[in-house]
Amino acid sequence: MKKTLHMHIKHLHILVLLLCGTLAACNREDALGNVDDINLGGDTWVKGPIDEWIADSLTTPLNVSVKYKWDQGELDFNRTLVPPKEEKIIPVLSAIRKVWLQNYIAEAGEIFMKKYCPKFFVLVGSASYNTDGTITLGTAEGGRRILLYVLNDFRIKGMTGYVPSDSFNVKMMFHTIEHEFAHILHQNVMYPLDYKRISAGNYTSNWNNVTDSDARSDGFITAYSMSNPDEDFVEMVSMMLVEGRQGFNDIVNSITEPGPNGTTPEQAKSILRQKEAMVVSYFNDTWGINFYSLQTRTRTSINELVK
Repeated sequence: MKKTLHMHIKHLHILVLLLCGTLAACNREDALGNVDDINLGGDTWVKGPIDEWIADSLTTPLNVSVKYKWDQGELDFNRTLVPPKEEKIIPVLSAIRKVWLQNYIAEAGEIFMKKYCPKFFVLVGSASYNTDGTITLGTAEGGRRILLYVLNDFRIKGMTGYVPSDSFNVKMMFHTIEHEFAHILHQNVMYPLDYKRISAGNYTSNWNNVTDSDARSDGFITAYSMSNPDEDFVEMVSMMLVEGRQGFNDIVNSITEPGPNGTTPEQAKSILRQKEAMVVSYFNDTWGINFYSLQTRTRTSINELVK
């Protein structure tokens, strides 16, 4: 099963605080056969410091492989893409290890992460632009491989060109990863079916014509959450982790107008609190993870990258 995370272009500049509102779309399609994603040979470049860092930090401890050298065979042939800049590789992967891998390991244990963590990452410098007005930010395939795009825009403290107030690309990166990993978790153990009933009747394929503000007024954390229950669930997980508890509370409390479907602000807030409670219960009951503790760790780690 392949999941693809898209973002509608018109929202690109308004997501600094609310990210990743329209970040989102994950279109399903069948995975191709039993193709082995990991390249077992043929890479001819001389291994250098980047490769040594990947081996020591990711491959040896977690059996995670990373491809950053350009290989069009790993990507869609009908897309115009650019390779990642090599100076971005270690900062990006270090941030991923800090914010995502180490925090999950701290809460769920190394065995959990070794079992469920995708084993192959492919890195791309640019976004992948689509004909429907969205851009692809990440793709997860069968829980085995994740493609991460837009690496060349990634900026954190200490990097050239970094602006302290600009955490957009950092939050975009981790929204993508947390979103895709939440898909992997619910594909292994499904979240409670009652979750699908909370907003039943309000899901729409026209999510990309809805603003985040309007979506929240109808009880959805982002516009893409309105596409279907699975995306609604993983967007909740991702937004709660990336924004942190205070950031999530601020989003909920910001709802003051009725939604397009006639939902009152009080109803919208109640819906989001129901969804929050079900996410927290799912992580605790299914995986033995204290979600609020994971949330605090994740947000703290992100803050340390950008402040």
